[in-house]
Amino acid sequence: MGFWERFKGSGPRFATGFGLLAVVGAVGWIDNFFLTWFFFGAVYLLAFKEAARLYGVDPSPLLPYAGAIWLAAYFLPDPDILFLAALIFASLKAYRPTVEPKTFRPFLYPTASFLFLLNLYTDYGMASLVWLLTVVALTDVGAWFVGKSIGRTPFSPTSPNKTLEGVFGGIAVATAAGTYVGGTLVDWPYALAVSLGVSVASIFGDLYESYLKRRAGVKDSGDILPGHGGVLDRVDGYLFGGVVMVLLLRGLL
Repeated sequence: MGFWERFKGSGPRFATGFGLLAVVGAVGWIDNFFLTWFFFGAVYLLAFKEAARLYGVDPSPLLPYAGAIWLAAYFLPDPDILFLAALIFASLKAYRPTVEPKTFRPFLYPTASFLFLLNLYTDYGMASLVWLLTVVALTDVGAWFVGKSIGRTPFSPTSPNKTLEGVFGGIAVATAAGTYVGGTLVDWPYALAVSLGVSVASIFGDLYESYLKRRAGVKDSGDILPGHGGVLDRVDGYLFGGVVMVLLLRGLL
């Protein structure tokens, strides 16, 4: 099979990707807290709905609580707010023992990750989100291209289509580009460490979502994004990568 033949049928994927990039680019260019909070919130609620279904939970009665958490995050954009949600859930579980523990799972993933993403913006600015976008996107794109081109060795039974060559290729490309972008914000050794950590984390963010889909017996988390599946399919790498970036920046700087 020729090189370009491997990419046949990928038109919708590329078209959707460019469309998403345009929206994200507009949000980044405007660089306004309310708009960023609103954009993240819209994506979060869609991802929350998809995640709940993957967990085998009806999202309908939970969405108002997810919305309340995000509304509270506007005034307190810090992941610590999730501890309050955990206390409320624990209290409800004690009061009504029939409440299923799995009901809380969507409030951990993806809720916690989106709170970290908002916190990344408030603490380190839009430039940090651009850095995150660069690393995670190039990890995904690099792994896809390298895997399609020369991939032979399976990476994990959880995601049979991923190859070890693709994973290492994606990490190498993303770390190099991330070090360049991050080097404008922090000293380059820190930029290298953060970029590498975020790239590796994004790989496992994607793998974790694949694990949830395999358990649920579905190919995609949804069908809202042509060529990509659901919202969760598109942001899974950011949900792990964003957390790691915040923690590394806090620890290194």
